[in-house]
Order: sequence, then structure tokens, then C-alpha cells
Amino acid sequence: MTTIANTTEQTGLNVQKDQNFSALRFITCGSVDDGKSTLIGRLLVDSRSVLQDQVAGVTKGGEVDLAQLTDGLASEREQGITIDVAWRYFATDRRKFIIGDAPGHEQYTRNMVTAASQADAAIVLVDATKLDWANPALQLLPQTRRHSLLVQLLRVPGLVFAVNKLDAVADPALAFAHIQAALQQFAQDAGLAVTATVPISALLGWNVVTPHAGWCGYQGPSLLQLLESQPTTPADTHLPLAFPVQWVEKFSASSDTSQGRRVFWGRVAAGQVQPGQAVQIFPSGQLASVAQVLNHTRQPQTVAAGLSAGVVLDREVDVSRGDWIVAAPQAAAVAEDDFDTPAAISPWPAQKTATATVAWMDDEPLVVGRVYWALHGHRWVKAKVQHVLFNLDVHTLERQEASQLAPNAIGQVQLLLQEPLPLASFAQARVLGSLILVDTASHKTAGAVLVQ
Repeated sequence: MTTIANTTEQTGLNVQKDQNFSALRFITCGSVDDGKSTLIGRLLVDSRSVLQDQVAGVTKGGEVDLAQLTDGLASEREQGITIDVAWRYFATDRRKFIIGDAPGHEQYTRNMVTAASQADAAIVLVDATKLDWANPALQLLPQTRRHSLLVQLLRVPGLVFAVNKLDAVADPALAFAHIQAALQQFAQDAGLAVTATVPISALLGWNVVTPHAGWCGYQGPSLLQLLESQPTTPADTHLPLAFPVQWVEKFSASSDTSQGRRVFWGRVAAGQVQPGQAVQIFPSGQLASVAQVLNHTRQPQTVAAGLSAGVVLDREVDVSRGDWIVAAPQAAAVAEDDFDTPAAISPWPAQKTATATVAWMDDEPLVVGRVYWALHGHRWVKAKVQHVLFNLDVHTLERQEASQLAPNAIGQVQLLLQEPLPLASFAQARVLGSLILVDTASHKTAGAVLVQ
């Protein structure tokens, strides 16, 4: 923490000391050929995170092809495009980083959504050479807008716009001023919380690792300095306990009958789990108490949201993969003129219907009446699309009436579930508020669902 504090003072960034500065997971996204792979290559090379023989392997004619440091698939190298998300790791003296290079092609939006769902920050690249930069009323590219909206929907806390290839335009300062104004207007209209807008040249390294003072009138920190100060995504530790069971382990030859003889393993979705805690099993509704909690190394320890745990209950209870262990219901307050004791209320009540925002990723459109498999935690149920409430136009941000959602569209739908699930708003709880829709015939991931 001392190192981070010193870093903050050196870069002039105002960062609270109590923020979490563990390894930062971030992605680069945006439109096709905006320079995402080149940017990551520049970060890796300038931070000295690649070996000399790796650099030599992507050097042709004395020039280093930075993009090839991340394009790992043969088809990516042959076509010069990014298809799948490429994860890379590097570290500075101040922090560790995990980078996801997300594809820019609209066809591979599903891969970008997968990467963004795990990210603490997102760098949306904007290619200055593709825009009418001399026009104060220039229009941003659709994929720039789409990726920014998806980052917002997935609650990625840090959003940075990086205006790239300004070294290739005739008037970099004017181009940056007009593009920055367009980005600010878009962010205001869409309600995006933007950390910064930075002019960069990924090819030359300007404002990537070290600041290029005064270029384009920008006097702020470099991209890497911004990332070094970005906090990680806070876990939902302040909420009541929610624990999806992923695996059930039986104690071998255990004769201890004072507690259950099985360990329920999974990752805590919300709150924390600790011994003595009153819990309820979903969907059976049985009540129990937590007898023991094991961390990922099987040591007794209270475990908070975001971390893996093994839970042993105080008695034998029927719990299987896909079930949830949640905080026990709390008794409602009794009014003075009420003769009946109100029923206890679960902090995570089950629901059979949900209004949700959907990022549609299948090649076939989402249509009303279609039934899909829905994955919530580790539980599979069938879900039927009752209504398409609207389709979001990424160009105008208008809500349009629609009867279906096309591939790569963003919209809002009404879902009917075959069985109740302990759903919550995605804005409140990430894990309980998210589902994945899967095509029942092809078994392809069809859509990312965020409950409203």
C-alpha cells in the first residue's frame, strides 16, 4: 500500500488510500482495427514483460509488429484480426495487470461481453483516422458506442476512452478536441461514467506508458498511470448471504454426527459465510446453521463475497449442485393491532418472471415465444421470452418498438421461468442479477441477461 501511495503522489492522481489495489483486470475494446492489439503489445514491450526472443519472433524488416504479441490463433495472424479474447499478464513496480484483448468485429461481440463481465476497467479505443475529425459534429462509430454501452450495462467501474492514431492526422490537437467533445456528448446522453479521455499513439508509445507532455493539449497522466490508480471492482460483501453450490464433497469415513458430513463448495456470490450463521436452502426451503466454513486451502475461516468456500452445515440436509444456500428469512415487524405473526421474509425471494436487459449474441434473432435454457449460478431452468419491450438503437440511444432482437442487439425483454429463482437486480447484486441464455438445440450461448 505504501508503494501505491507513493505512486499516487508521483503521478499527481487523487486516490483514496483505502481502495483495493490488487491485480487489475481490464479489457481493450472498440471498433475493428482501432489498434487494440497494438496497444497491448506496446504495454507489454514498454513494461518489459516480454522476452527478447518473443520480440524477435514478431519483428520484420527491423519493425516490431506489436499486434502479433497478442494474436495467438493462427487464423488471427493470417487475417490480421482478433477473433477470441486474448488474456495477457504484466506487472510494473507498482501493480499487477491482467489484460483482455477483445475483438472489435461485430460478429464477435459475444466474446467482448464475456471479457467485460470479468473486468475492473475497460479501455475503449477510438481510431481518429476513421472519423471526420475536422467536423465538430462528427459521428462516432457504431461499435464504439455499442461496446461503451455494454461496459456500462455490465457494471465495469472504470471506463477510459483512448483516442488512438492521432499521430497520423494533419492536426492532432483539433482532431482530439472534436473527438473528445463527441465522446463527452455521447457519455452524457448515455449516462456513462468516464474516468478519462486520453490522446495516444499505440504505435509510437505516446501517452501509453509515459506521458507525452502537451501533445494535443493534454497534460494529464498516461494510460498506464491511470490504470495503476484504478480500483478493482468491489465485491457485494454488504448484502445478505447468497452462496451457489457448485460441488458436493462427502467426508471420507467420518463418524462425527454433530454436524453434516458433506462440504458444499462454491464461490460466495453476496455477503459472507461464517460459523453459526442461520441459513436456508433454495429451493427446498429447509433451515439449518453453518457449522464450519473452509477457505480455498481448507483452512477454517470466514469467507466473503468473491472468494471460494466450503460450507458444512449443522445437520444432514439435502443439497445438490445448483442449489443456493442463502441467509435465513427474517421475521417481519408485528404491528400493535395485528393478531397474526407476519410470515418471515427471505432476503432473496424467488421469482418466476423477470424484466431484463439482454445483450443478444446468437446468430439467430431472439423471438417472442421461444424457449431457451437459462443458467443462474449453477442452476439450469427453462426460460420463455414473453415480450420484447424495446430495442436500443446504439446510434441514437432511442428505445424502439420491436418484436425480436437481432444478432448483437441490446434490448429489454420479459422472461417467464419454468421454476422460481432467487433473482435480484443486477445493479444490486451481480451474480444473482445475471443469467445466460443458451439455445436448446445448438447449445450455443445466445444472450447475456441482466435483471432489472
